[in-house]
Amino acid sequence: MLQSSKTGVFSKNPESVFAFKPSFHRKPHTLNFYMDKQHTKSRQNPVLVCRAKLDSHEISSVSKDDSPVHGVSEIVVGVLGGGQLGRMLCQAASKMAIKVVILDPLENCPASALSYDHMIGSFDDSAAVQEFAMRCGVLTVEIEHVDVATLEELEQQGVDCHPKASTIRIIQDKYLQKVHFSRHDIPLPEFMEIDDFEGARRAGDLFGYPLMIKSKRLAYDGRGNAVAKSEEELSSAVTALGGFGRGLYVEKWAPFVKELAVIVARGRDNSILCYPVVETIHKENICHIVKSPAVVPWKIRKLATDVAYRAVSSLEGAGVFAVELFLTEDGQILLNEVAPRPHNSGHHTIESCYTSQYEQHLRAVVGLPLGDPSMKTPAAIMYNLLGEDEGDRGFYLAHQLIGRALGIPGATVHWYDKPKMRKQRKMGHITIVGSSMGIVEARLNSMLKEDSSDSQSEGFQIMIKVFPYGTLGDLVLELLGIWNVVVRSLTVQLDHSNTVILLDFAPRVGIIMGSDSDLPVMKEAARILSMFGVSHEVRIVSAHRTPAMMFSYASSAQERGVQIIIAGAGGAAHLPGNSCLIFPGMVAALTPLPVIGVPVRASALDGIDSLLSIVQMPRGVPVATVAINNATNAGLLAVRMLGVADADLVARMSQYLEDTRDEVLTKADKLQKDGWESYLNP
Repeated sequence: MLQSSKTGVFSKNPESVFAFKPSFHRKPHTLNFYMDKQHTKSRQNPVLVCRAKLDSHEISSVSKDDSPVHGVSEIVVGVLGGGQLGRMLCQAASKMAIKVVILDPLENCPASALSYDHMIGSFDDSAAVQEFAMRCGVLTVEIEHVDVATLEELEQQGVDCHPKASTIRIIQDKYLQKVHFSRHDIPLPEFMEIDDFEGARRAGDLFGYPLMIKSKRLAYDGRGNAVAKSEEELSSAVTALGGFGRGLYVEKWAPFVKELAVIVARGRDNSILCYPVVETIHKENICHIVKSPAVVPWKIRKLATDVAYRAVSSLEGAGVFAVELFLTEDGQILLNEVAPRPHNSGHHTIESCYTSQYEQHLRAVVGLPLGDPSMKTPAAIMYNLLGEDEGDRGFYLAHQLIGRALGIPGATVHWYDKPKMRKQRKMGHITIVGSSMGIVEARLNSMLKEDSSDSQSEGFQIMIKVFPYGTLGDLVLELLGIWNVVVRSLTVQLDHSNTVILLDFAPRVGIIMGSDSDLPVMKEAARILSMFGVSHEVRIVSAHRTPAMMFSYASSAQERGVQIIIAGAGGAAHLPGNSCLIFPGMVAALTPLPVIGVPVRASALDGIDSLLSIVQMPRGVPVATVAINNATNAGLLAVRMLGVADADLVARMSQYLEDTRDEVLTKADKLQKDGWESYLNP
């Protein structure tokens, strides 16, 4: 006879039951519209539900099967925690057929649907962790607030834990973190432990105000921090943190100008690789936006990477670590804190780097070689989808934003499938990649505006009217050669008669000159770029009459997405001092972009002065050049330079060379066949 269990599962044997995986009571209005097909499929497949017998703990497991592992690694990875980080670890594992099992108390946690096995139990429950560890080849974490005493005991029993329990113990207590890194000469804000108001007042006298007061444990996403702006506010700040009994310490206020972060990967062989430095922007103390790479001087990136490297080197165990940093007004890098796991500041790596932080963490803990952490796109922005309201209203607002994101070039939506919406809860994230930080920022701004038609941007717009029933994507690609331009934003407007597509492009090449008298020459560069489908802009930027404009153009070009500048030199060679002749050099001195100088023939010296001024630039200010008045070659050189990272342009250039050869051969055949007189007088 069938027996009913509390979980709604029916079986003859209550110890082992065969059941459908629960639907987790999802409602139609939630944002699972692009996951429904996958979820529906998973709900139709019966899975085995096992119950482990423990004296005082009821722990259940949802498992796919017990088939042998045949993935990249035979090691089964056990993850303590099944939140969004665990979910993305499972996604990365699926590409390598690595089996990931999770321990989480919530039956419908974000990682459950994607994991190989979900054991339902608390990751800070000693008995649950011990039972779970027996099913894993290696044990790791997606949250550091676990039962570290049990991890230490398991390590003594031979269980493989990464990162090591000693590292988790240090990281769990932020005060111990500070002490540990201070002993390893890692630069930090000054800090001290406080046990009572007398100690807090001493700290205020020593460090001044405002004073940052922090909880030692269970502090993340802004929780566990309070600021006292004066001695009078000490009491309210301490009370807000739960009192001295919770364990408090203080930090001297760090006058930072930016918050930075570095994801660091450490292999089992102690090899260490660092991802590019990113900037993190917080909203109500929660990570809101991440920019990669951080827009800071190279020496700051190097310093931040060095601090992160040394911090992780001082810890034990393999895996991915996130090192959060402060950049101060005087150019110092101070360590804020470290997370021993994948981190919000590394979400962008899924789309922007050759090896995501999640794949990297799996590689590290199972002992595979670490992957390439470098970026495969010039710029990326990660935007956290934080709950803007409670319940249905919050889901609706998130749905609206996701809908706009799906129309943004280079945007990828990640939805964590959390069943409940709360304000400021991390529900998902959106990553936007592009050819420059200026472009991805413009795309983000377009996404965040409910009416993007008012958005202004550098670049240019093209409007196309398409009759109904056409294949819009193919038509746009064919008409505009979109593969060779950078699309900043795309807007589609529908009405009864037609569809209007508005595409906003960012120029890849900037063509500039000091006077319109140079335009008859410089237009040939524009003609070549148009022929190859390379987006470009043509500007008059006079070093004489508008020096501020020239400075602004050169210094902002890279941020706007320009990759190469073609600058005309000439038009005023007769002026005393020939100051305009160094126009390309002045531009090259203001931008890290490659500059191609085109010597333009002027009224005196036939352009020789322009050519010599370019080729005699001082060391450290390189300017490429071409023959006098040969803007055609400048355009072709720009195409070849862009082709280094653009296979389509390489193919187009090869075709151009072939067409040019065929044209010459055709002319040679005609000359040989007709003779020179007929050739010249057709």
